[in-house]
Amino acid sequence: MQTYDDVVNGRRSIRGFKPDPVPRALIEEVLALAMRSPSSLNTQPWNFTVVTGEPLDRIRQGNTERNLAGVPHSREFRLGEDYGGVHRERQIEIAKQLFGAMGIAREDKAKRHDWVLRGFRQFDAPVSIVITYDRVLLGSDIAPFDCGAVTTALVNAAWSRGLGCVINSQGIMQSPVVREHAGIPDDQVIQTCVAMGWPDDSFPANAVVSRRKPVSEAARFVGFAD
Repeated sequence: MQTYDDVVNGRRSIRGFKPDPVPRALIEEVLALAMRSPSSLNTQPWNFTVVTGEPLDRIRQGNTERNLAGVPHSREFRLGEDYGGVHRERQIEIAKQLFGAMGIAREDKAKRHDWVLRGFRQFDAPVSIVITYDRVLLGSDIAPFDCGAVTTALVNAAWSRGLGCVINSQGIMQSPVVREHAGIPDDQVIQTCVAMGWPDDSFPANAVVSRRKPVSEAARFVGFAD
């Protein structure tokens, strides 16, 4: 069994999956671990719709077709302005790492387009977990914050069991498609989705390790003697 440090330091975002199915019992085990995540006042606003097989194929198809047809995205979380400054630099850096690993040249529009389509298809993972929260909580930033916490716990719990994940809002860009084929009721707000499956170690992008800024850059310590 991996230690906590092993899981956190070893986890990577997985974008290439084996087609092998993931047992429902294992997914339930991962979710049970993830749901130990803290939440504001123990409200536990999160819910999960776990999709596989034909319904997931229909979501992939509808999401891809609508996006290619130019249908405006309908993600249900707020989007701010495009990233700028150091945040844009980090966004570009990880794209360069991924494209470099996949051998996608800057001028190769066909391969770049194919990469975007993979995102719309949730990277062809055998399982998609759609994270939602109760609509009665819409308007507060706390519920989405709690969903972010449980999603982090989910991908780490999955990694500890040998499963790979990538948090992928491209997969829910067309929320009516997701609602229809996953049967998500109107009393739920779609926050994001997680593509999950067994990592394909032959897929080059899976070896990419994104860099992290150091603690010295991220943290300020106030009131300490040293």
